[in-house]
Amino acid sequence: MKKKKTEKPESDELKKLQQQLSDLHKEKDEVFEKLQRVSADYANYQKRVPKQISDTIAYEKEMVIKSLLPALDNFEHTLQNANSAEDVSVFVKGVRIIYDQMLDILKSHGVEQIKALGETFDPSMHEAMMQKAEPDKEDNIVLEEFHRGYKLNGRIIRPSRVIVNKLISEQDAQQGQKQEAADTQEQATNEADIREEMDE
Repeated sequence: MKKKKTEKPESDELKKLQQQLSDLHKEKDEVFEKLQRVSADYANYQKRVPKQISDTIAYEKEMVIKSLLPALDNFEHTLQNANSAEDVSVFVKGVRIIYDQMLDILKSHGVEQIKALGETFDPSMHEAMMQKAEPDKEDNIVLEEFHRGYKLNGRIIRPSRVIVNKLISEQDAQQGQKQEAADTQEQATNEADIREEMDE
């Protein structure tokens, strides 16, 4: 009798362990299936994203090109009528209209011109090509513009190429004169040394 009592709890314990093992196997299979689904979704995502990016870029290109076509049409129309224009001013007016239309198109795409002429030189927006000294204008002011600069959504895509007014201060002028005097003295010393060598 005693033997049977000890067997029953062992049998119950064994059943519990078998049930737990069965539950763990089932849970493992479910987790594995989920992992396979996630892995398949990620693989599809990796294939899908480059295509979506490529499609978006192609769409944006198409939109930009379509927006430029009316300006191109007007330019072509102006060129066709150039010979029949009454005078040059009519032709220039037509070109000016197309130029303004192009600026409007660029503006609709987030492109704006950088103001440079008459502005204080800013190295973050302007690229100095030359310097001039015009005493009647302020120091460090943009005097001329070679190429217009442009921003795209506030980010500079091309700086303005400019000529900057650089006034010479009295201190700079004095330093220049001192340097010139030193150069003259050095040149005279060199000439004297050469003469001595020749005399020997």
